[in-house]
Amino acid sequence: MYVRGVNMAAGTDFSPPFALLDGGGYNNSSINKDTSRNLSPPPTRIPTASSKSLMAGLPATPSHQPGSSPPPICLIDLEFRSPFSLFLLQAMDVGIVVNKSPSDEKTDFSPVFRSGSCAEEGPKQYMEDEHVCIDDLNQHLGSTTASFSSMGAFYGVFDGHGGTDAALFVRNNILRYIVDDFQFPMCVEKAIKSAFVRADYAFADDSSLDISSGTTALTALMLGRTLIIANAGDCRAVLGRRGRAIEMSKDHKPNSTSERLRIEKLGGVIYDGYLNGQLSVSRALGDWHMKGPKGSACPLSPEPELQETNLSEEDEFLIMGCDGLWDVMSSQCAVTIVRKELMLHNDPERCSRELVREALKRNTCDNLTVIVVCFSQDPPPRIEIPQTRVRRSISLEGLNLLKGVLDENS
Repeated sequence: MYVRGVNMAAGTDFSPPFALLDGGGYNNSSINKDTSRNLSPPPTRIPTASSKSLMAGLPATPSHQPGSSPPPICLIDLEFRSPFSLFLLQAMDVGIVVNKSPSDEKTDFSPVFRSGSCAEEGPKQYMEDEHVCIDDLNQHLGSTTASFSSMGAFYGVFDGHGGTDAALFVRNNILRYIVDDFQFPMCVEKAIKSAFVRADYAFADDSSLDISSGTTALTALMLGRTLIIANAGDCRAVLGRRGRAIEMSKDHKPNSTSERLRIEKLGGVIYDGYLNGQLSVSRALGDWHMKGPKGSACPLSPEPELQETNLSEEDEFLIMGCDGLWDVMSSQCAVTIVRKELMLHNDPERCSRELVREALKRNTCDNLTVIVVCFSQDPPPRIEIPQTRVRRSISLEGLNLLKGVLDENS
């Protein structure tokens, strides 16, 4: 991701901002092996008057009106869905292919989460990306919040610009803001959206940080078979479904039709593909030199777009990467590479390294951060293509054309 008009913070040293807590702290073994920083442990989630007053400052979710988009889905039961709630599972309007799992009827599938990641500075002078991998939420959160009725996991990629303060702050706090939200776990999607905005506001209030720095944010929250992707920016999440790439997020570029309309409606301008001539993304946290007062509508939005699906046996892995990967590689190419690698060694970390290596070969111009999450302990099965008896024929015109080509080369 490229940014104009913002000075880069060079050589900034960030020490771990939080200490480990016995019994309820973050387990460093469950966090990505590439980083030694630990996340801040979330406090016990008890809805209080103070927490409600804090949330009162966030943008309110409008009630559903006839003809408008449906409200976010509430996950009343994290392990099983009623027929009525299944009926409510509609694809969010994020401009990509609707990707309900073809085998949603199967309730006996239980995903097992295991992940690997790789982060490289690439050709840039500074590394501004951050990421987090948590394969077991129950173990990670411990007694600090209510236990889940099923397996859970959390992953995130944060592509910083103008320094590392925003990316590091969001990485360290976004999960805590989600699980501590008074709407969690009853209405998970509402809690995620509120957490993104709350993280943006909290970052602006921290006087020790450079609030002109910014970051995109892509998170994946998995609760049992339910996968919820939240994205603000141009990172991307792609699901590998039996060798086919299913995009689970939309790149928020200023030139995309939906984002351009939103930006211009709010008084923003797009110059040479940059929002207000400065930023190459249309959604980000931080960048408070480009935003107005808290709560006011702004062309640069911190609010994520969400997409949800129920995982099935067809879904084999998830790829999450910053734009340094997707600038030089298609979603389908990445899925093909990962599936081939998993069939060879079944190691998601080696798969992430291979994607980074391939992006560097293709001369990416940005930092590189990639996470690969597998949903099974076994490697993907070989795809058998049934043989069909097809008679192929060629027209007389085609034969004459082929003859002419052969005569020219002889």
